[in-house]
Amino acid sequence: MNNSSALDVVIVEDEPHLAGLHRDFIEQNFNLRVVGIAATLEQARSLLRLHQPRLVLLDNYLPDGQGVDLIDSPLLKSFDCSVIFITAASDMQTCSHAMRSGAFDYIIKPVSFHRLRSSLERFMQLVQTLRNVKVVDQRALDKLFNLPASETPPAPSAKGIEPNTLELVQRVFTAKPDVSWSVEQVVEEVGISKTTGRRYLEYCVEIGFIGVEMQYGNIGHPRRLYRKIVTEEKSPP
Repeated sequence: MNNSSALDVVIVEDEPHLAGLHRDFIEQNFNLRVVGIAATLEQARSLLRLHQPRLVLLDNYLPDGQGVDLIDSPLLKSFDCSVIFITAASDMQTCSHAMRSGAFDYIIKPVSFHRLRSSLERFMQLVQTLRNVKVVDQRALDKLFNLPASETPPAPSAKGIEPNTLELVQRVFTAKPDVSWSVEQVVEEVGISKTTGRRYLEYCVEIGFIGVEMQYGNIGHPRRLYRKIVTEEKSPP
């Protein structure tokens, strides 16, 4: 990343490990710099006033309110800032509200890093176009603002992924494909740190080896569980 030209980003997410995953993914793959992480709307407003970032990754359900209300705020509209709305809220009313209020994109949790990559690539393309192009045609505008995710083939990032460790992590799921594993269980089974385990698990999600399940309890945040994606093999004719 070229720090001198990197664009500032603020992440608003009250689950620390998700915020960390998003930060690492952003900074490792794009010329973007995360200048702050907020777990509440109050913290988000403070960071926005301080940094006036070019991009915000915004969660909806926060301890002191809903992130979608921040998109409408005069604060966010007072400077040039785009919003990628990342949330578990999948109801049409929330989606419509966010889009009408000017959200650049809307991604539903659990986040697919293929999908996040596509959104960030479109954002960077938009920034580059606004810098260098004075006149655009309809086709260029459609591509910038309405490009379906499927038109941007994802290329999983293998940065920081060591083949032997990856094999050990994947072997856990291959041995018990019907079991849903927490990150704590995986790191204990493999014998690696929690931070390393999360990086390898999210990489396995990115390449489609495992899927994510959210386990909701009565208290606290939902647990993120991982399970092997099993494809059905066709029987020979």
